[in-house]
Amino acid sequence: MALSIALLTVSDRRSLADDPSGDALQQRLEAAGHRLQERCMVPDDRYRIRAEVSRWIADPAVQVMISSGGTGLTGRDGTPEAVAPLLDKTMDGFGELFRMLSFQSIGTSSLQSRCLAGVANGTLIFVLPGSLDAVSTAWDRLIGAQLDAETLPCNLVQLLPRLREDPGQLA
Repeated sequence: MALSIALLTVSDRRSLADDPSGDALQQRLEAAGHRLQERCMVPDDRYRIRAEVSRWIADPAVQVMISSGGTGLTGRDGTPEAVAPLLDKTMDGFGELFRMLSFQSIGTSSLQSRCLAGVANGTLIFVLPGSLDAVSTAWDRLIGAQLDAETLPCNLVQLLPRLREDPGQLA
């Protein structure tokens, strides 16, 4: 099942012409048969990040949003703070699994990752570190399989039609 995916790169130093992590994500999502809905870049500014993510959350054409960058510990890193208040539900297991997988390649430096995932207005949201290794690990070992309807015993694609259910309605 082809999904519509928006990509956001958060960086003060890069441009879309010089964005290896964004390029890698785009190549992987297209190779998996998904559609790139939109791709853009914003500086490490939590309000600009939040505005862009909010726009995509409100757009019914965007089913998945993936950001890269701004998840570290420096004063300018604010992507988790920008995105977390927008989430209706979090997928805590994503960050836990990502750090476990990341530990295999970068050791204890993985504890500095503040990646996260969740759902907002029926849109799946993934917030990744900006390194090429991080986005490759996240897509190749976690996201790609969960955005594949063939992954068993379950996957996020199966849940998409139900993400906007009214919590007050009986099943």
